[in-house]
Amino acid sequence: MPRMELDPGTCYRAIRSRDPRFDGRFFTAVRSTGVYCRPICPARTPLLRNVRFFACAAAAEAAGFRPCRRCRPETSPGTPGWMGASATVARALRLIEQGGLDHQDLERFARRLGIGSRHLRRLFLEHLGAPPVAVARTRRAHFARRLLDETRLPMGEVAFAAGYESVRQFNHDVREIFRLTPSALRRAAPAPAAGDGALALRLPFRPPYDWQAISGFLAARAVPGLERVEDGVYRRTFRGRGGSGVLEVAPDVGGHALRLRVAHAGTSDLLEIVRGARRLFDLDADPATIAARLAGSPRLRRAVAARPGLRVPGAWDPFETAVRVILGQQVSVQAATTLCARLVAAYGEPLRAARGPELSLLFPSARRLAESDLAAVRMPGARKRAIRALATEVAAGRLSFDGAGSLDQLLARLREIPGVGEWTAQVIAMRCCGEPDAFPAGDLGVRQALSRAGRAPSIPEALRIAEDWRPWRAYACMHLWIHSASTKRPRRKEPRHAS
Repeated sequence: MPRMELDPGTCYRAIRSRDPRFDGRFFTAVRSTGVYCRPICPARTPLLRNVRFFACAAAAEAAGFRPCRRCRPETSPGTPGWMGASATVARALRLIEQGGLDHQDLERFARRLGIGSRHLRRLFLEHLGAPPVAVARTRRAHFARRLLDETRLPMGEVAFAAGYESVRQFNHDVREIFRLTPSALRRAAPAPAAGDGALALRLPFRPPYDWQAISGFLAARAVPGLERVEDGVYRRTFRGRGGSGVLEVAPDVGGHALRLRVAHAGTSDLLEIVRGARRLFDLDADPATIAARLAGSPRLRRAVAARPGLRVPGAWDPFETAVRVILGQQVSVQAATTLCARLVAAYGEPLRAARGPELSLLFPSARRLAESDLAAVRMPGARKRAIRALATEVAAGRLSFDGAGSLDQLLARLREIPGVGEWTAQVIAMRCCGEPDAFPAGDLGVRQALSRAGRAPSIPEALRIAEDWRPWRAYACMHLWIHSASTKRPRRKEPRHAS
């Protein structure tokens, strides 16, 4: 039997209280009914002797259980990839979420992680109770179910948007997992609200969620023509394989979710758009676990209590954000944003479907920046060379932000790029790759927030202090940045959090 990192007593108490903080962290299968549920399911709580607990939905389905039609497990927040899993499994889950197993076999997928397919399968069975292929299958089917419920896309478009290579396979998986045909599922779903033709999807998260902090962070860095934060709504342009358009994200009135609206998107881009939005707003984090760890630190206890549900802003486009991190070297947030605006104005592409100047530009591609001398943007030559070197590596496919390697491997690869030092590499890992333990110890804001008696710690001292915060140092960094931003300090020419 696979080893599950789940305590039955804790899980049972969670389902009895219907605590939303546990939503997506595990699933409860009921032997008498043959269904599996979320911890928040409104149905009567079954007896402990009649239930089994699973680390992920795929494991419950592999054991023969079907999703509950009341609590809808396919609409739960994503299971945190690091919960009770090895680093290899966490990286593999990240790749699967990005569609890494949709169009390649398991052997090639495992090679990206540097191991064999048999060993990867053993790790998945040990930590999750389901093999990688089953996890990928569940991800596709659950996303397809959401599209059936929340949109009126034709069946064929739903299948391909969810990552299926054929409508036949889509029909088979949906019938096998949900015990109903796609057409029957759609007939049972409420009709989507009439709108202006844009697609709207809910993006669930595990509460609490500090929307004010993350939207404020993005607002301070919003680049004119590319993105905009106004009245609590984040909007930006995007480039996809099926075309370009505009998206917006705001809190959902139903609670515990954000609402994503997409205009002018190709069907083939929908899954990647959802992934990008979840990555940008860090929606797969487990705030209860993170807070429990960080609140034990005397240096962070008050900050964690003041900002429950604080997230680490990620990257809509990892390459774009990496460029912006380089632009932010040793300058203020405002200066970095100004530089980025000039870069986008000079080398970006116009959005064909633009309805006004507020959102009318697309961020320049890696190939475009690699081939440019960046003369239109006034900044140090070393910074221009760093951006061009980064763009060249990305355009040639030699550098990827997919998270297949470990944090140490990623940092080493980034430091090979001329002009990318430790601060830049750590912030790129933190924001572009979602590394929860990345920590820019040399950041001015971090060291100011750690000051005692007017003295900021050295970088080695900051690293020693942060050792107790592993594996959540990136979240500790966000708390320190917010603390630093609220305290006026004399300006010094050191790395700042201008990313």
